[in-house]
Amino acid sequence: MKAFRLLAIPTISLALATSFIASAQTYISVNYPGAVATYLNGGPNPEGASVGSWQDASGTWHGFLLTQWWQFTSFDPPGSISTYPSWITPTGDITGAYYDGNFVLHGFILTHGKYTTVDYPGGAGTLLGSMNSSGESVGNYCVDVACTLTHSFKRSRKGEFTAFDPPTASESTAETINDPGEIVGGYWTAYPEANATEHGYILDHGKFTDINFPAEGAYGTFCGANNTQGDIVGSYYDSNNLAHAFLLKDRRFKSFDFPGAPYTFAGGIGPTGVIVGAYYDAAFNEHGFIRKP
Repeated sequence: MKAFRLLAIPTISLALATSFIASAQTYISVNYPGAVATYLNGGPNPEGASVGSWQDASGTWHGFLLTQWWQFTSFDPPGSISTYPSWITPTGDITGAYYDGNFVLHGFILTHGKYTTVDYPGGAGTLLGSMNSSGESVGNYCVDVACTLTHSFKRSRKGEFTAFDPPTASESTAETINDPGEIVGGYWTAYPEANATEHGYILDHGKFTDINFPAEGAYGTFCGANNTQGDIVGSYYDSNNLAHAFLLKDRRFKSFDFPGAPYTFAGGIGPTGVIVGAYYDAAFNEHGFIRKP
């Protein structure tokens, strides 16, 4: 699940350039009709569809699909009490996680209206991040039912699981896997998380590379998604503890914020560079956003 949720291989640090951008792009606020809060978590796919979560007046979270024609469709897996979609594939398959009536987390894949539950063997809970065109998926499994400690996994098209953590990580999450097989996510070096700094990472054919936003005072970098072109989006905190989104493209970081928002988180990027995510406004209301290049 994305960092904005209320959800021995050597490690190499990237030495990259930084730039800051603000108003050259088009930003669109996204609010599910009648929702108390809205997040856009993944997408858009080549058809322009994205997925997210919306909270109703009772505090329950539901999943939704947003098409390029601005049509919202709410959905929940059978037996779920909260739903958190993470990604939508080019063919429209949706991945994510849900809580059942016993407050246990399960991953799911929604294909043409049919739900498939995905549980990591022996895990106390499972969160499914994304799935690529080859049917490979990534996510993380919970060590405890409360899911305070997680480790990453890759799942093959045949349903075979491989667990992993970046070197020095005490816990980690895997968010997305693109068609070339590159995986991005975040990790912590100590448990509990309050005692450690978060880092982003990319896992490319067995090699881990740290991704940390290169600005003075920046901390808590998290990689939320990547696309087939290799672009990466995520978030970081500045020295004033405000959250900003970033785009890492062609080895250059670009920081951005939804206009006027003190907290911005990027959770998805499509093949044309359209970015989706969430932001908090000045009153700490939660909204989704679409950023067009």
